Amino acid sequence: MTAFQYIWDKWRGAQALEAVDLVAPGGNCSPMSITIADIYRYPVKGLTPEALEGVALSDGQALPGDRHYAMTLGTTQTDGRIIAWMEKTHFLSLLGHEKLAKLKTTFDPEAGILTIKRKGRPVAKGNITTPVGRAMIEEFFAAYMGDEAKGRPKLVEAEAEGTLSDHRNAVVSIINLASVKDLQRVTGSDIDPLRFRGNFYLDGLEPWEEFQWVDKEITLGGACLSITKRIERCGATNVDPGTGERDLNLVKDLQRGFGHIDMGVYGRVIQPGQVNAGDELTPPT
Repeated sequence: MTAFQYIWDKWRGAQALEAVDLVAPGGNCSPMSITIADIYRYPVKGLTPEALEGVALSDGQALPGDRHYAMTLGTTQTDGRIIAWMEKTHFLSLLGHEKLAKLKTTFDPEAGILTIKRKGRPVAKGNITTPVGRAMIEEFFAAYMGDEAKGRPKLVEAEAEGTLSDHRNAVVSIINLASVKDLQRVTGSDIDPLRFRGNFYLDGLEPWEEFQWVDKEITLGGACLSITKRIERCGATNVDPGTGERDLNLVKDLQRGFGHIDMGVYGRVIQPGQVNAGDELTPPT
């Protein structure tokens, strides 16, 4: 089963429940709860997501291990392997390099091993906490990306408690599956929610309801977040994460269908806590 099928099967099941009146003994209707369908992080920017059962969120920090590593373009100037935040145009990313999605990568944070597969076959492997391991991965991407890499890519790492995500500040991203479904209605095509590379995917909301949370606080599992802004989307969402093909124009479809180019919201952790798949979200009152 693909990640797309898994997420949408869960979403359709939730929608079926929504059609059922849940009546309490006193005769009052009980509204459907908002739950976390899935949690993902992206150990290396632009590469394969990793599904998580749960995660401990810390005050003012991004999801642990999310976009902690990245591959720079050969033209990007850096001072060592640990770098401060940079704009996404300095890196290999799905915005301009859709063939990254044709690779399937796994990262073992305990051993530091990054494994890369293409068409189901291992093509590179290295301990990216060591100079030799990083060099092996860099050599693979230099050959695989060719001229698109603009020289030899460099494998870099975020500063302590930092992230190399598209957002300068340490935040987590939240995607409403009902909003993705509403966009699917406009496009007339299936949309894998992983195109939006979110951290938390939510069931039980109305489409676009999450936009009402901006500048307000929510409780997510055992943590509390302040929702800071809507997420403006770019051409990276046009890439099918399963095939690596640039087959849709979701930015255009968002603008055409809804008058904006946003999908999801960013949240800043203001109270730490454990968050697990299946946990409930309490929206602003």
